[in-house]
Amino acid sequence: MTDQYAVFGNPINHSKSPAIHKQFAEQTGQDLHYAKQLVAEDGFATAAQTFFAQGGKGLNITVPFKIDAYSFAQELTPRARRAGAVNTLALRADGKILGDNTDGIGMVHDMHNLGWDIQDKRVLILGAGGAVRGILQPLLEERPAQVVIANRTLSKAQELVAEFHDLADMKACEFSQLAGEQFDLVINGTSASLNGDLPPLPAQLLKPGASCYDMMYGAEPTVFLTWAEQNGAAKLADGLGMLVGQAAEAFYLWRDIRPEVIPVITALRRQLGEKK
Repeated sequence: MTDQYAVFGNPINHSKSPAIHKQFAEQTGQDLHYAKQLVAEDGFATAAQTFFAQGGKGLNITVPFKIDAYSFAQELTPRARRAGAVNTLALRADGKILGDNTDGIGMVHDMHNLGWDIQDKRVLILGAGGAVRGILQPLLEERPAQVVIANRTLSKAQELVAEFHDLADMKACEFSQLAGEQFDLVINGTSASLNGDLPPLPAQLLKPGASCYDMMYGAEPTVFLTWAEQNGAAKLADGLGMLVGQAAEAFYLWRDIRPEVIPVITALRRQLGEKK
């Protein structure tokens, strides 16, 4: 019998997860079906219970349900507990539902695939919302020299530093305090660049040879990546590889087999280009 998987979200039409997992299944010879499901904003627990009761094996979770999925899970991986959010649910052999967060490891694997090094680098993260919280543990486990979290509301950045400072040297600041600072790697964890906005960043922010990564992606370079190129970044990447990377980690959790991400990223990038 074909195993059933799905992604839950609201909205959900835009989701690329079914296309990604279809390619993973074809690559690895796995017999599975993967659907997308629009879930009412107050209906997550009921929808998830129904899915697993009907024989479903695993779910991906997108906006706005990652906190609901955290509450729904009966067990949590350490990285999901740290993130305070779950983007992957898996039915275990003992019948329990495991919650994981694969966003951060998806981003780190993408950086490895790009040939980027995080160890001993000075890293700046823009933003302090849920997306940033989700990536922090895997990023800090790469042993950067220091991580600075810059945010419009300083207290939110300070909260994250207080929570994660045991893993690495960290500090919080407002965007206005970045003047005179320089970084090897800058990660945009705000959604601002999708709306054509950019945090106020000083011109000399990037060290020679610096890399800039936007967790968002689109057919065109984001506003942040355009800024990075204009300000001398040596390497640029958007979040498409992170999207495929987090899906690959979920697939591995479900099927115990690791798919190849590069061909899938290439295919999605081509589709994005065609839709311009």
